[in-house]
Amino acid sequence: MSDPCMASVSHLSAKCLRHKLCQELSKMDYRPTQQQTWRPTTAKDKGIWVIYGNGVYDITEYVAQHPGGTKILMAAGKSIEPFWEVYSVHKNDEIFEIMESYRIGNIKEVPAKSATKSANDPYKDEPIRSPLLIPSSEKPFNAEPPVQMLAEKFLTPNDLFYVRNHLPVPCVCIEDFTLDLALSTGKPSLTFKELTQKFPKRSVTAAIQCAGNRRSEMVKVKPVKGLNWGSAAISNAKFSGVSLNELLKHYNVDIDTVRAKYIVFEGLDTQPDGSPYGASIPLELARMLKDEIIIAYEMNGEPLPRDHGYPLRIIIPGVVGARQVKWLKKIYFSPEESTSHWQRRDYKGFNSSTDWHNVDFDKSVSISQLPVISAICDPVDGQELEEGAEEVTLKGYAWSGGGRGIIRVDVSADGGETWHEATLKPNGQTPYHSYAWTLWEADIPLPEGATQTQLVVKAVDVSYNVQPDSVAGIWNLRGCLSNAWHRVNVTVPPARV
Repeated sequence: MSDPCMASVSHLSAKCLRHKLCQELSKMDYRPTQQQTWRPTTAKDKGIWVIYGNGVYDITEYVAQHPGGTKILMAAGKSIEPFWEVYSVHKNDEIFEIMESYRIGNIKEVPAKSATKSANDPYKDEPIRSPLLIPSSEKPFNAEPPVQMLAEKFLTPNDLFYVRNHLPVPCVCIEDFTLDLALSTGKPSLTFKELTQKFPKRSVTAAIQCAGNRRSEMVKVKPVKGLNWGSAAISNAKFSGVSLNELLKHYNVDIDTVRAKYIVFEGLDTQPDGSPYGASIPLELARMLKDEIIIAYEMNGEPLPRDHGYPLRIIIPGVVGARQVKWLKKIYFSPEESTSHWQRRDYKGFNSSTDWHNVDFDKSVSISQLPVISAICDPVDGQELEEGAEEVTLKGYAWSGGGRGIIRVDVSADGGETWHEATLKPNGQTPYHSYAWTLWEADIPLPEGATQTQLVVKAVDVSYNVQPDSVAGIWNLRGCLSNAWHRVNVTVPPARV
């Protein structure tokens, strides 16, 4: 075989099959969406190929019959297996039989030789990640799930939870691990076993969002420095562990009477100079949240995954993800906020006229609680709706920082000229202690006769905070706090006569 990646084929030679596959995929006019995924723009005319096992399947004719609608297009041009791990209903004899009728050939990849990893590479021991995650950077690894899948489950599966790493993921030997406290009553260190056995387990369900979520929309106004996040740098999970307040009380520390201004958290992830990732929140905020702040060791009923802080992560519900330190190693009180770069020189907001030539990070307040936000997860930007469609089903999420619950989500199918109220799915929390996101859904009419239109969503929280209508007015040099109305452009092919 001339292609070393091929070992066997069926009715097509390996070389021809790979060549034809590449030719067909190149015809599909793939283009990036805001989510940085790739999808065919005219799938029905140009073909949809997927891979399952060692088989290649042309499912062009099947797409119109697919019970899951256009979600199958997420797998166009690649393996469908990772998606079937999530949509496990596909794993049955009936579906396999249907698939076989669309097989056009087989591929068998020759196992690649393991690349030699440099002993000096700080990223040599990174965890294995789901192939469904869409990376925005590899080192450090940062990625978000396909936005179409985000609003399907109230609790985001651990392997689909967005990943935000600033440094290499630490390798932790649990037998040697301790959590270190620096308190006025002493400097105790607790083993993982002590934490899990001495204290009752507490849980909180909370959404965690990166400050740069939806940054890609700000980039369209003016360049910014930061990862080009789509609208899926947010996820929702149930975190369980030890209450920070109960832990402090165990060592005779009353958070309400501590003489300090900040509580500081440091992780095991370190910079080349040995300094750790660190973050802090004002002590006043910590007092308000003292019964909700959790030193978590479980996520959705499982041990914390390595990418999400194993063995411990501080969970501060309603607060930006950057302050919820992963691989938690140390907690202490301080008269000043964390001296970490990510506290002092990052994750701050500025007005739209501030740029790198005149920025003063010392004058800006560090981001803690986040503003109200929402996004349309389905349909996605650039999607082609059904021929002659008269209405569209929208699905998405809404959330507000500080425990402020979502009381209304407004959606529009004509660019914001007319509005309809979406149906909110209960999140099981009260309006003023609502740390989980709210999923929503709406069936709304499309503009009569329109072949193109813009879908829009905006959310309102219990304090009647609303999203701004324009990205331009909230642009900032770091691309943080991007919470303008979320807009998705779709096309509506006319019905065939």
